[in-house]
Amino acid sequence: MAATTFFSGYGAEKYGDYCGDFDFPGISADNQEAGTIRIMSFNIRCGDVNDVHVPDRIGIAVRQIKEIMPDSLGIQEATPEWMKALDIKLPLYAWVGLDREKGVSPKENGESCPIFYLKARYTLEDSGNFWISDTPDVPSLGPGAGCKRICTWAKLKDRETGKVYVHVNTHYDHISEEARVQGADIVTRFIDENFKGIPVVFTADMNTTEKGEAYSVMTRKLKDARFTAADSVTYGTFHAGKDPALNADYYIDFVLYSDDFDGDIYRTVTKGIDDRFVSDHFPIYADLVLKTD
Repeated sequence: MAATTFFSGYGAEKYGDYCGDFDFPGISADNQEAGTIRIMSFNIRCGDVNDVHVPDRIGIAVRQIKEIMPDSLGIQEATPEWMKALDIKLPLYAWVGLDREKGVSPKENGESCPIFYLKARYTLEDSGNFWISDTPDVPSLGPGAGCKRICTWAKLKDRETGKVYVHVNTHYDHISEEARVQGADIVTRFIDENFKGIPVVFTADMNTTEKGEAYSVMTRKLKDARFTAADSVTYGTFHAGKDPALNADYYIDFVLYSDDFDGDIYRTVTKGIDDRFVSDHFPIYADLVLKTD
């Protein structure tokens, strides 16, 4: 669709996140195969993308989630505005999480890293939250961090098979490498101490690439779906609303998983909705298969 046709009748300001003229691959979501668990990570952007604010992106973001239709979804930068909308517009999903500033409902305050899960397929066995700091039980800053960072987890049981997995979701600091590494240390230690023998998936905007120390810490025991899935179609995950080709190799969003799974499919979904960016990040997902006992 030509840009002149797309903008006609709407105005360039509202559709400032138009992505149709950029030359980058339009990777779409595939149908999910039976027997797999689809894990999605999505930084939905707390504010505007090219002057297109949250109210004008809620519809396309929801459509993107429904198009991918994950079993469980880790979201980053979920403000109350987002949470109130997603709570209504994703009726097939239940969710868990707290806001990072005060530890209250994410529909009331701050940003959060909630986990959404298909409530018809899974029961919530347990869940929790902790802060990435020296005092993880209370809202607090990590060393040098630009803001408080929270990690949310959910233990999900398949209603049909009885199989269980834990989804861990977070958003590491954007300023401090020390805070990111501490976060990776805290998260991996928490997983080791609490989920031995239980399959684990981890989603995050890590604010670092695979070259960072935080990534090295996380992947000592967890596998990166982008590199290990049998069928992997990838692209840089952060584009800032600009030409994605400028950051084609810039990956800061991840789906990691424990050795209890085999990686089947990985996708960075770049196609967008209605030729629009759904966020300043591309959503990603991995289809995983639980190994048989």
